[in-house]
Amino acid sequence: MTGAHGAAAPILPEVMSGRISYAEIGTLAQVKRPVVTTWARRHADFPQPVGNEGGSPVFDGRAVVEWLLTTGRGNTDARQLRAELALHTLSSWCRRMPARTMLDGVTALIHLRHELDEPLADLGWDALLQRADEIDFEDTYIRREVFALTPDDAAGPALAGLADELIEAAYSPAEAVEWVMEARRRLGCHDLTMDEPASAVTTTLARLSGIAALDEDAEDFIVAVPYANSGDLLVALHAQTDPEVRPFFLAAEPTQDFARLARRRMLVRGVQEYELDMADGQHLATDDWGYPRVIVCVLPYGAAEARSPLAVLQQVQDLTDLLTDHCTAVVLGPSDALVHALPPREEADRLRRSFLTEGLLKAAVNLPEGAVPYRPAYRTAIWVLCRTPKDERRGQILLADLSSKPLTAPSLDALVEDLDIFRTAGWRADGRHEPRNGEILAATGLRDRPGTAFAPQHRTAARRYTRAVVERPARISDLELRLAQLADKTRLELSLTAELKAHAVLRPEERPFRRTSVSVLVKQRRLRRLPGHRIASEHLTVDGHYPVLTPDEITFGTGGARRIDRGVLLTAYEHAEFTQPGDVVVTATPSFGACVDEEGLSVVAFPARVLRVRPDAERPVRPRVLAALLRAAAAEYARVGGAVRAARRLEDFPIPDLDQEEADRYEALLAEIGRRTALLRQQTAALDDLAALTAAGLTDGTLTLIEPPASFRS
Repeated sequence: MTGAHGAAAPILPEVMSGRISYAEIGTLAQVKRPVVTTWARRHADFPQPVGNEGGSPVFDGRAVVEWLLTTGRGNTDARQLRAELALHTLSSWCRRMPARTMLDGVTALIHLRHELDEPLADLGWDALLQRADEIDFEDTYIRREVFALTPDDAAGPALAGLADELIEAAYSPAEAVEWVMEARRRLGCHDLTMDEPASAVTTTLARLSGIAALDEDAEDFIVAVPYANSGDLLVALHAQTDPEVRPFFLAAEPTQDFARLARRRMLVRGVQEYELDMADGQHLATDDWGYPRVIVCVLPYGAAEARSPLAVLQQVQDLTDLLTDHCTAVVLGPSDALVHALPPREEADRLRRSFLTEGLLKAAVNLPEGAVPYRPAYRTAIWVLCRTPKDERRGQILLADLSSKPLTAPSLDALVEDLDIFRTAGWRADGRHEPRNGEILAATGLRDRPGTAFAPQHRTAARRYTRAVVERPARISDLELRLAQLADKTRLELSLTAELKAHAVLRPEERPFRRTSVSVLVKQRRLRRLPGHRIASEHLTVDGHYPVLTPDEITFGTGGARRIDRGVLLTAYEHAEFTQPGDVVVTATPSFGACVDEEGLSVVAFPARVLRVRPDAERPVRPRVLAALLRAAAAEYARVGGAVRAARRLEDFPIPDLDQEEADRYEALLAEIGRRTALLRQQTAALDDLAALTAAGLTDGTLTLIEPPASFRS
């Protein structure tokens, strides 16, 4: 590789050599960090460290990737490994030059490689500059960015080599550019992510536009994107377009360097210059190219305290002015203007209801927080608008509420499918399909109610008459019967036992007691300590064969919530031991907890551990007594605020060493308290179920409470 004047490029600083740490190797291979240290310890052919950073060894990234590819270890495929290494090397460049300069330069070089169709490393830097000047002689997308990479210290040639590597790993320049864009937050280019929705939301906006259904015979097939930002929406729309269809993309972006980046991203995807118009401003060039068939827009973010619902709705109105018959607009904007309740009959409310009067608004979707990741508290909503001739208007609107649902692929797919069916049916309800997350209702119901929120108010018929809903009254009756049975059982059992008495009195001074600790009890061979097992989180289920006692189960009493499969336990944890009835399971992390495993046959998860009573000891320890005394001692020696650990180790907690008779009496008292507590817990659980089931039915409008028959009145 040569420099600007044909001389050999100087050796780059060590920071650019692709050095990676143990943790970064784990991320690269998609394994946990301890796995990497195990590889380094057990395999002699694992690459040796090439230096130290911060007291930790670092390795040559290329050597590590080659080792992973040769041995087949890790969970990352070869293509992704090479791409991740190249992106890691790009991250190291951010320590040497501004992140935006580096990202713009690399994407420009990838585009240059796309234009030249030959490796950039085979050309001298002077030749690359000359070709960039020839290709972008008007300086609209790559010339400025390539010339900004100063060649004096070999930055340009080195980044050109990295661009070649990214393309080879991605198989195409377009995908290489998108890999770089996906890593923009990691590279420190936060300005490029501030106002971009999550990728799943961006893809959904493109799908909701119906662009995939338009064919090459569609007349005036113009796709418009106001506020194109860095180009995510344009790329998503292009990806949804049929490869045989060549739409004209009309966009606008007031920030010039964003517009140049968006233009690069589209051109590298094979869009020709005559198929794209990117205006460096706020207004689409419709006077030059005509009105669009599809408009997709993410309205610019505005702070809540300065945001005006009226101004937002006026922006939407300006977009609908560009719609001709049967043309569609999809808009993402603030939910307080698009779907939330507005002050009745004020100008914003009148303007919003006018979209219903004119038959423009076809769907309103409320989204959860986090749809724009860089602004997690920003609540957004989607409007789908379509101008239909007056004689074709059906007066119906689809309202959907995803505000309490995660933006997962199934929920977004269901939304797109619901809207596609609504559109295909001529913007009216299809009796064969019921929306999954909303309802279709007459627009007059919203238009004639000033200020009302654009949100579904009732369950749809399909959701109302599901089996779970229909069976609710029967389940409530079953719970009422169970409560009556539990009350009878409690009365019967308590009537057969003596009244609960602890018979506690002050200890006489002539009857002192000894203190001991777990450490002493272990030395006296009255207890055994058994460690917990390191169980991987992915092996914990809710329907396995054996219960797993984690610190949460021990501390919060949620026994049986997590389980492990028999096959997994016997293969991945062949040395694991089960608990025995009467084992005391304790934990000090994250807080102290102690419980008695009455039934045994459980697996204890680290950092919890087992204290096993030795029944053959001269003075055997009582399990319930030990657990209760440890809990009392833990409360006395609890960790104070700001401290890392408790005042004493669990093994050193001072506890009374009760004589045999006193221990037996306390054990019997604790057993009776436990039995009565179990009875009450059963009733509490049934009462909680009854309250939750009734509340669910009243909340969604599927249940009502009637006046009891006269025979049941008091």
